[in-house]
Amino acid sequence: MYELVVQKTFAGAHNLRDYDGECEKLHGHNWKVEVTLKSDRLNRLGMVMDFKIVKKTLEEILSRFDHSYLNELEEFKQENPTTENVSRILYDNLNEKLPSEIFITKVKTWESENCAAAYYV
Repeated sequence: MYELVVQKTFAGAHNLRDYDGECEKLHGHNWKVEVTLKSDRLNRLGMVMDFKIVKKTLEEILSRFDHSYLNELEEFKQENPTTENVSRILYDNLNEKLPSEIFITKVKTWESENCAAAYYV
């Protein structure tokens, strides 16, 4: 099995509804997203997938999140924009855009240097 890892960042604000504490207030993060892909075979060039294509696809998805108030995005109208939910939504969005032979092992989202949450199936 082969594995490929790509990291990108975005800046975004959110607040956690019904949270008892500081995170209920509007605040922002410089989020880091780490995507791990896997495949049991390489393409004709000897790659799981071109890094350039993975980064571009992830950038397209993150462009909706970057410099936004996450609570106003359709995905977060009913549920909190927690780091866990951000990871799941990024996973789902990326999964729709990848070739069927490429699998997402994990999407890990860092809201700070020391705090991250991951989603995988």
